[in-house]
Amino acid sequence: LDERLLRGVVTARLPGVATCCRISGDGSRIALTLNSPTTNSNVWGMDPETTARTQWTRAPMGELEGVPLVEPTLIHYPTHDGLEIPAFLYRPPGSEDRPVPAIVHVHGGPESQDRPHFSPVYQYLVHRGYAVLAPNVRGSTGYGNRYCHLDDREKRPDALRDVEYAARWLKSSNVADPKRIGIMGASYGGYTVLACLTRQPNVWAAGVDIVGISNFETFFKHTGPWRRHLRASEYGDPEKDAILLRRLSPIHRIDRIRAPLMVVQGANDPRVPQEESDQMVEQLRARNHPVEYLLFPDEGHGIVKLPNRIQAYTAIGEFLDRYLMAPADE
Repeated sequence: LDERLLRGVVTARLPGVATCCRISGDGSRIALTLNSPTTNSNVWGMDPETTARTQWTRAPMGELEGVPLVEPTLIHYPTHDGLEIPAFLYRPPGSEDRPVPAIVHVHGGPESQDRPHFSPVYQYLVHRGYAVLAPNVRGSTGYGNRYCHLDDREKRPDALRDVEYAARWLKSSNVADPKRIGIMGASYGGYTVLACLTRQPNVWAAGVDIVGISNFETFFKHTGPWRRHLRASEYGDPEKDAILLRRLSPIHRIDRIRAPLMVVQGANDPRVPQEESDQMVEQLRARNHPVEYLLFPDEGHGIVKLPNRIQAYTAIGEFLDRYLMAPADE
């Protein structure tokens, strides 16, 4: 770049989370996709010298137009070993002076990061009356290489305890009713839901697992072959670390689950195959444990078709209301 360093861009206060950056051939213009907790994605143009911005597209908000959406607060909470965990807290309007039912929502990956982006799911839960805490537990990206690898293999339980301490923070901060805290997540976040329900049975009042891993042995056998080497470096080698993976698999601690569970799965999932959900649901039903199963024959790794999303999240909302909205003394 010689002398054409984009110094202004470094200090620009962009109105949201920026993705898909493109620089014009002559360097005079930058195109960005921006969204925020209260605005959906649009393309913006930015002058690299002055950082002046112009919104180029205006994607419709549909029925959310005019609906008051919630901005999160960035908080940090100490976990079991003193590490500070960053998290975004979304609170229902008017709940600042009283505890409410709450959801700890764990992102997938695990090498990923929850950012203050436009999340219809978070806004939906908040408008149903729930506080949502979205932590970036150890193993998340965006906080340096060391932080990203603090949950590898045998260190995975440390990240699960970070989730437990998210619930503890909700209680100690008077954000949540201690008896009405649920946990929810998809993909690796779904695994976290199952693992936390088995390892911390007294913490959670309900769980929602979306396409989550229940058994690392069957997961490695049936996941897409292109993913096995990458997943082995994160979770452990299915042959060399078989004992570790068995210890980390929620299916082998299923007798410890106390909270009602909802499981959502796509039948065509190449990453976390349907068997991962099937075996968890079958074993819970055999124990007469309260579990609900929503299987979509036309979905894969996650629920993406609009009619299916409406069905899934309506059912999730109703499930959470049944177990978390009742007064704590009932």
